[in-house]
Amino acid sequence: MYITSASASASSLLRASRARLFSGSLSSSSASAAASARALAAQGARASPSAGQCRSLSFSSAFRSLRCSVPRWSHGADWRSPASLRTQIRAVAPVIERLQRKFATMASENPFKEILTTLPKAGGGHFGKFYSLPSLNDPRIDKLPYSIRILLESAIRNCDNFQVTKEDVEKILDWENTSPKQVEIPFKPARVLLQDFTGVPAVVDLACMRDAMNRLGSDSNKINPLVPVDLVIDHSVQVDVARSENAVQANMELEFQRNNERFAFLKWGSTAFRNMLVVPPGSGIVHQVNLEYLGRVVFNTDGMLYPDSVVGTDSHTTMIDGLGVAGWGVGGIEAEATMLGQPMSMVLPGVVGFKLSGKLRDGVTATDLVLTVTQMLRKHGVVGKFVEFYGDGMGELSLADRATIANMSPEYGATMGFFPVDHVTLQYLKLTGRSDETVAMIEAYLRANKMFIDYNEPQQERVYSSYLELNLEGVDPCISGPKRPHDRVPLKDMKADWHSCLDNKVGFKGFAVPKESQDKVAKFSFHGQPAELKHGSVVIAAITSCTNTSNPSVMLGAALVAKKACELGLQVKPWIKTSLAPGSGVVTKYLLQSGLQKYLNQQGFNIVGYGCTTCIGNSGDLDESVGSAISENDIIAAAVLSGNRNFEGRVHPLTRANYLASPPLVVAYALAGTVDIDFDKEPIGTGKDGKSVYFKDVWPSTEEIAQVVQSSVLPEMFKSTYEAITKGNPMWNQLSVPATTMYKWDPNSTYIHEPPYFKDMTMDPPGAHGVKDAYCLLNFGDSITTDHISPAGNIHKESPAAKYLLERGVDRKDFNSYGSRRGNDEVMARGTFANIRIVNKLLNGEVGPKTVHIPTGEKLYVFDAAMKYKAAGHDTIVLAGAEYGSGSSRDWAAKGPMLLGVKAVIAKSFERIHRSNLVGMGIIPLCFKAGEDADTLGLTGHERYTIDLPSNVSEIRPGQDVTITTDTGKSFTCTARFDTEVELAYFNHGGILPYVIRNLINQ
Repeated sequence: MYITSASASASSLLRASRARLFSGSLSSSSASAAASARALAAQGARASPSAGQCRSLSFSSAFRSLRCSVPRWSHGADWRSPASLRTQIRAVAPVIERLQRKFATMASENPFKEILTTLPKAGGGHFGKFYSLPSLNDPRIDKLPYSIRILLESAIRNCDNFQVTKEDVEKILDWENTSPKQVEIPFKPARVLLQDFTGVPAVVDLACMRDAMNRLGSDSNKINPLVPVDLVIDHSVQVDVARSENAVQANMELEFQRNNERFAFLKWGSTAFRNMLVVPPGSGIVHQVNLEYLGRVVFNTDGMLYPDSVVGTDSHTTMIDGLGVAGWGVGGIEAEATMLGQPMSMVLPGVVGFKLSGKLRDGVTATDLVLTVTQMLRKHGVVGKFVEFYGDGMGELSLADRATIANMSPEYGATMGFFPVDHVTLQYLKLTGRSDETVAMIEAYLRANKMFIDYNEPQQERVYSSYLELNLEGVDPCISGPKRPHDRVPLKDMKADWHSCLDNKVGFKGFAVPKESQDKVAKFSFHGQPAELKHGSVVIAAITSCTNTSNPSVMLGAALVAKKACELGLQVKPWIKTSLAPGSGVVTKYLLQSGLQKYLNQQGFNIVGYGCTTCIGNSGDLDESVGSAISENDIIAAAVLSGNRNFEGRVHPLTRANYLASPPLVVAYALAGTVDIDFDKEPIGTGKDGKSVYFKDVWPSTEEIAQVVQSSVLPEMFKSTYEAITKGNPMWNQLSVPATTMYKWDPNSTYIHEPPYFKDMTMDPPGAHGVKDAYCLLNFGDSITTDHISPAGNIHKESPAAKYLLERGVDRKDFNSYGSRRGNDEVMARGTFANIRIVNKLLNGEVGPKTVHIPTGEKLYVFDAAMKYKAAGHDTIVLAGAEYGSGSSRDWAAKGPMLLGVKAVIAKSFERIHRSNLVGMGIIPLCFKAGEDADTLGLTGHERYTIDLPSNVSEIRPGQDVTITTDTGKSFTCTARFDTEVELAYFNHGGILPYVIRNLINQ
C-alpha cells in the first residue's frame, strides 16, 4: 500500500465525506441542521481542482466535512429554504474559508510528487517531466496490461486525494485482484472528441447550461471546457448526387444549404467556448482525422508529459486504440461533464488478452479479419471489458489494419480494442507527417514509462482476465449481415445463407418469404432502359464509413477490382446507387497518385464527399423508379457497404438486407448486382469477349495491393492535407457568427432550440424517486438498438416529427435527417422510437413506430401516446429484452425517452454506454434476474407498474435488488443498474448535467 499514516487520515476524512454524499449524516441535535447537511451533501461529489489547477473546494465539499471541524449548530432557521440557506452560508463563511484553505492545500499536493522525473533528450537537454511508473519500484506494474498502465498513470498524475485518491491508485496497481470485484475508479481523459451529430446537442447543452448559471445567479463563464475538445463536422453530408464528377461539390452545397444554421451554431461555439477546436465540413471522417492528425499519443503540456487519452461522443472513438491511444465512446452528457472537469467514474475493467499469430493468406482483407475477430469476441463476452492485442502476429498488421479492428469495438461489445505502441506505430506517425522531434519524444517517454512494447526484446508476461488466440492464416473472406454486424457469413457460404434467410421466420437472419415468391422478378424502366430487381438485388453499393475508408490496402484493393473489371468489359448496372466517401482527403491523393481513381469512376464509384454517409443512413434517395419497383413488388433489396453498422432501417428504409463487406467486395457485389451468388462457382458477369467473368478474375493478390500501396501512399500527402485542414472552405469561411458568450436562441428555429432541462431548476436536488402505477409505453424483445430508439436517418413523411416541421413551414425536401436536427429537442422528442422497423409487442406483430395507449386501447404514434400519458399525469416505463440500447452511443436515445416521460427501463441486459446515458438523464435502468424476462414472468405490458425504490438516495446501493409490483398482483425482483455511487449522485440530482451545474455554482 502507498498510504502513509498522515495521508491515510486525510484520505479517510475525504472518503467519509464522500460516503455522506448520500446520507448527509452530520452530528447535530438540530433536525434542521441535519436537513441542511443532507441537502448540502447531495449537492456535490468529488468536486475539486482539475489536474494542474488549484481551485478552492466547493461550499458543499466544505459542509460535508463540518462534523469533524464545527460545533453543533442550532440556529432555529429553516435550512430547507434556499434563501435561508444562503444566509446561513454567509454566517459561517469564516469557518468555511478555513476549511476551504485546508482542503485546497490538501488537494493541490500530489502525494506522488517524489516520482516526478525529467526525461532527457538523446542529444542533450530534456523533453519535460513525467510521473515515472518504474520509480514506484512495484513489481505489479510489469504484469499490468498496457491499457491499465494508462489508467494508472492518469490516476497518479491527477492524484489530489479528493477527486483521485491514493486508494484509487492502489486499486489500479492491484488490478489483478481488484478488477474481478467491480471496483469503482475515477478517470480523467486528456481530451474529448465530438462529431457534429453528437456535437451539436453537446454545444446546445453547454449554451443552455450558461443560461441556467445566469438564472441561478452564478458566473456563466464557469461553463467552459477545461480539457481540449476537438469537434469534426463529418456527419451531415448526404449522397444526394452520385455517379458524377461534380458529386463532391454538389453534395457539399446541399449540405451547407440544409445545415447552414447548425454550422453557424458550431462556429459560434468554437469562438464562445475556450479550448474548443472545430474542424470544418469536407475534411474527413472524425475517427480518421483523429488517427492521422488529432491523436497526440503523448501530450507535452507546459513541460508535463503524459499519455494521450480520449473519450468521444461517437462509439467508434475506439479507432484511436489502434494508435496506442486509450479512447472509447461515451454519451454526450457524460462527455460534457468530462469537459467541465468532472472525473469519469468507471468500473475498473477486466482485460481480455487477444494473441495474434501467423499472417493473413493471399486475398484476405483487414475487413475479413475484423469480422472474424468481432464474432469471436461476441461469443467470448467482452461487454464492459478492455481487449488488448499482442503476439507475433502484430508485426504482420499495418497500423491501418489495427485501427480497423479497434474501430469495431462497439460491434464486439468491448470498451476498447487496444494495440500498445510499438515500432509499427512509430512508422505510422512518421508516415502521417508527425515531426521527427515529436516521434522521438513519444518513443522516449513511452519506453521510460514502461508503455512501449518492443517485439525485438524478451517479453515480460502480462496477466489478463482471460485469453483468446487467433492464427491469422485461418481467417477466411467473409461478409456480415443481413441485419447485424456480428452475424458473420463466410463468403463461400453466402448463397446458401441468403436462401436460408429468405426461408427463415422474420428475425435477425430471416425474412419469411414464401417459397413460391422467392424467384419473383420485378421489371421496370430505368431512365428509358429495361431493368429488373429480384430478392437480393443490390441497389446500394457504398464504400463508406471510418472502418475501412482510409485503410490504403482495402481502398487501393477496391480500385484494382474496378480496374480489372473495366479491362474485362464489366460494368456496374446503372440503377445501383454506387458511392465512395473517403475518411480522409489523403485517400483522394493516393488514388490519384496510383492512377486508379478513373477506374472507380467508370464503375460509378465517384467520390461523393468526405464524411460519414451511407453507414449512418445518409445514403440519400434511391431513384424513384427503383424505389417504386421495390415497394410495389415487396422486394427484399440489398445494400452492400464497407461500414460497421447494418442495423434494420439504418442504411435506407427500402433496403431490408444490409451487408458489411470490405471495399473490394463492395465493388465485386456491385458488379454481380446481387448477393444471391456463389463467387466460387457462378460468374459475376459477361466480358466484352462474350465469355463469363468470375470473381477470381477481378480479385487482386496481396502482392499487387502491397506494391501499389508502397508506391502511392506518401508522407507528403498527409502533411499537405492537414496543413490546410483548419483553414476551412469558402462556404464555411463565409458563415457569419456573433461574438457573444451567450447564445441568442431563435424561437422559430427548427434546428437549434433551447431544451427544457434546466428551466425549473433550483439549487435543491429533486432526490431519488421510485415509480407508482406507471403504464408500459412499449414492450420490446431483444437487441433494440439506439437506431430503433432514436433513429439518425430519414424523417418519415407521416411521422410526428414531419407534422411538426410541416406546421412550421418546412418543405418535405428540406426535412433533412433526425441526426442533423439533434439540436432541436421538439423534433427529437417526436423522433423517439420513430424507427419504421421497430417491433413493439403491444402491437401483436405489427411493425412500425406506434403503440397502444393502454387506458383507451387506441393505436397511436409513440410520441402521441406519450403526450397523452403525460397530460393525464401518468408515468411510463419500457419493457425490453437483452442488449437494450446496443449500437451508436447517442445521448438522444436517453434524452428522448426522458422527454416522453419514461421513468424506468426494465431489460434483460443493457449496452454499456446506453445504460450510463439513461442514468445521466434520470431514468432508472433495471435488469430482470437471470433466466427471467417479461415473457417468463407473464407480463403483457398492459399492467401498471410500481417500482419500490427508496426516496432517500443514501438507502440505495449500486446493484441492489428492487421489488416491482403490478396492479394484476404480480411481484418480481430486479437489479438496479446504478453501477457506481457517482451514478447514484447523478440520479439524485435528476441527471448528470444538473449535478454539474450545482457543483460549479458551489465552487
